[in-house]
Amino acid sequence: MRRITRNKRGIVGIEAAIVLIAFIIIAAALSYVVINMGFYTTQKTKETMQGGLDESLTALQLDGIVTAKTDSSGHIEYLAIPVKLSAGRAAIDLGENAVVVSVYLQNATLMNVYQGATPANETTWDALISALGLTSEGAKFAIYNGNNNTVIESTEKAFLIICLDEQHRISDYETVKIEVRGAKGAALTVVRTAPGGMLPDSFVDLG
Repeated sequence: MRRITRNKRGIVGIEAAIVLIAFIIIAAALSYVVINMGFYTTQKTKETMQGGLDESLTALQLDGIVTAKTDSSGHIEYLAIPVKLSAGRAAIDLGENAVVVSVYLQNATLMNVYQGATPANETTWDALISALGLTSEGAKFAIYNGNNNTVIESTEKAFLIICLDEQHRISDYETVKIEVRGAKGAALTVVRTAPGGMLPDSFVDLG
């Protein structure tokens, strides 16, 4: 009897093509996952770096001369610190719950004396103190914006007014450090030393 043989080369070719297509699909899926993860990681890295940069920069910066006012004994009772937004920063809220003001003196540390912010338009020191109502120890921002809110924007200016009670007032040659920390960004730190021979009830330029 004659043996009949079958040609299996066609079937083998189809099977190889199916396996090859499967490998291509799997490779494409893995490539998509890898590329997606790469984009995601890059985005998260960018956000982390931007967040770190934002935290390392101060939201507020000093914008002028720090001025003081002495009491009847020649000791500094009030401090006025002019500030504005740092370049490139968005508007920030200076409300009572958004800012912490600490005052470091040679004989004491006042951890948080901040009492909020208020819009202002007064042009004299005495009028501003009266408008803020700072008759006891504390600190407030007076914002010159005309918007009747506690938000400071890039075109606006504010003064941080600090009132010290009798036992914490600053004498000749004493150093004071003020730290203003907002919700975001590094703290604004101002360090000044009182000059000697301060006169009673006078204004002192602290530079």
